[in-house]
Amino acid sequence: MTKEKEAIKRAKEVLKIEAQSILKLIDKVDDNFSRAVDLIYKSKGRVIITGIGKSGLIGHKIAATMTSTGTQALFLHPVEGIHGDLGIVTKEDVLLAISNSGETRELIPIISSVRHIGAAVIAFTGKMSSTLAKASDITIDVSVEKEACPFGLAPTSSSTATLAMGDALAIALIDKRKFQEKDFYKFHPGGSLGSRLKATVGDVMIVGKQIPQVLTGTSTLEAIQEIDRKNVGFVLVTDNENKLLGILTDGDVRRLISNGVSLKGKTIDDFMTRHPKTIDETASLAETIQHMQKDEITALAVINKKKELKGYLHMHDILGRGGSIDISLNC
Repeated sequence: MTKEKEAIKRAKEVLKIEAQSILKLIDKVDDNFSRAVDLIYKSKGRVIITGIGKSGLIGHKIAATMTSTGTQALFLHPVEGIHGDLGIVTKEDVLLAISNSGETRELIPIISSVRHIGAAVIAFTGKMSSTLAKASDITIDVSVEKEACPFGLAPTSSSTATLAMGDALAIALIDKRKFQEKDFYKFHPGGSLGSRLKATVGDVMIVGKQIPQVLTGTSTLEAIQEIDRKNVGFVLVTDNENKLLGILTDGDVRRLISNGVSLKGKTIDDFMTRHPKTIDETASLAETIQHMQKDEITALAVINKKKELKGYLHMHDILGRGGSIDISLNC
């Protein structure tokens, strides 16, 4: 057999294995799936999706699909989560945790923290007896008999099955919400996500009293209270002319406390990170995503040409917050 024919044979084998893995999920769609749909539908918050590695990549796609079809969703990297980004999670949200093994060491700490916040937890896992499955309110079985990888190591069938189950969940929510074609176009102006990304940061940034902000010289304890009030995981520090000076995250606060640092009598200037990452209000959303991916961050302070603070932007503001964002583009 020639190398070309061997490649064709292997490709067909892979497609068959992955197709069978998806078909075998049909019998696993049970009351747990229906309960997950109802839980998300009735939730007043968002779907926070988390996972690492291939599961994380699948999570990104599921979040994007949900966002564009009427379910407010965003991806939370588990490592970033335990270092401050958990500040975006509220008790009204639903966490969708993805792990084939159900024992992913970077993911498990997120679950107990989210439970402490009060949010419900849904798990996508291939091991129904795993730590993740036992710690979740609802567990959906995405197990497969074997990977398409000849060594059984690289996530192939398992990641494909998880993605398919995520699509099933998103589409079931479309039906539940009675989401229509006209609604879909509202989230895809110009007919494509690429057109949407031509919008500027100024079109979607959070402004005014919603900005977590304190003045230089503010006591550290008051700054922490502002983090708690605004519940976005950080506070921005400005001078009397509204020039951005620094940032303090709840991850910073957690590390200070764990290291036994006394905050009494200290000001925000003693602990803030100076010269934080920023984006200009005129930058395109496409450019902003590139900056975020390069720096591996999920939130940015927004400034103008005079370096004045204008607002802040989180990745989910780019992907959309359900009906709260309505961008009109001339494409």
